Amino acid sequence: MSTGPAQGRVLVVDDSRFVRTTFATILRPSFTVREAADGEEAWAAIDTDPSIVLVLTDLDMPKLSGFALIGRVRNSTNDRIRGLPVVVISGNEEAGAKERARDAGATDFIAKSAEATEVLSRLNNVLRLVATTRELDSAKRALDQSATHDPATGTVTPHYLLVEGRKHFAHAKRHGGQLSVMALRIDTHAEIVRDASKDIAEVVVKRIARLLVEKVRIEDSVARTAEAAFMVVAAGTSAPQMLQLAQRLQRELDEANVTYKGQTLRFATSFGVASLSLDAVSSVEELMRLAVQRLQAATRPKAASPAEPSAPRLPPELERALQVLEGLDLARLGKSGKTVLKRLEKVMQVKKH
Repeated sequence: MSTGPAQGRVLVVDDSRFVRTTFATILRPSFTVREAADGEEAWAAIDTDPSIVLVLTDLDMPKLSGFALIGRVRNSTNDRIRGLPVVVISGNEEAGAKERARDAGATDFIAKSAEATEVLSRLNNVLRLVATTRELDSAKRALDQSATHDPATGTVTPHYLLVEGRKHFAHAKRHGGQLSVMALRIDTHAEIVRDASKDIAEVVVKRIARLLVEKVRIEDSVARTAEAAFMVVAAGTSAPQMLQLAQRLQRELDEANVTYKGQTLRFATSFGVASLSLDAVSSVEELMRLAVQRLQAATRPKAASPAEPSAPRLPPELERALQVLEGLDLARLGKSGKTVLKRLEKVMQVKKH
């Protein structure tokens, strides 16, 4: 059997010195052992000692009970602490106490009367299970990050979009190039789920994903970022060009005719655009956040109630032009900003006549 340091440290927590000594004697041939006489002392040890790999605790203790100790461990913001296996030293507690401990996050239970061989076998099994789970989680994270495309929609993964976006951002900043981001959402997705089904809504999302991939350039990246949302990162694309693409997509989706059981499914989409030609940002993440914020602000309005009639809806191209102007810092643009204002004044003068 391996030595203590190789296995890590086990924290034995019990207000009974006899129980602590008994379990420490069993464990020391295989583990390094640390003892605590109550829950608060145990929590201080867990919080400061990263060598602890397993906690063996009683439930009924002064200052901080075993239930509360397990709760602190499972609710910790520290990944190391939150993932610690906690095995309860079980006495003659009623079944409800054991169930309560399991609900709190206890990993396993060992009777105080258990033989040494059973104690060591159970703890080794727990540690092996924890190690295997961590390996699987690590492998899954690596797989998620190595995958480049979402098999359901054919779009790239959000992680890959971010990687590509960072490359494009660095290149655009270095060479004074263009880079634009569009966030798009299917506003009527919930209605499609309600009126048809979740499966039909997913078919619709896949069709829209294919449309997006077909309409953008091969060097652009499209990712599905949520159940009914997408993001496009386009290098060498200015804000007006991205707005034109968004308007074209929106028109095609508005005009799409998809029926389900004789019922026509209507699409309504909203989008937000951010661009290096408009926005002073220091990272592609900031550009993406701006696009999402503008998407949230531009959500297509639902029908107004009779008591509160809505304002006349602007033509899409005018609405998007105004969104661009609202996002501009005209003072920062200097002479260009003044030119924009002068041209707008001319437009208003023509409209008055």
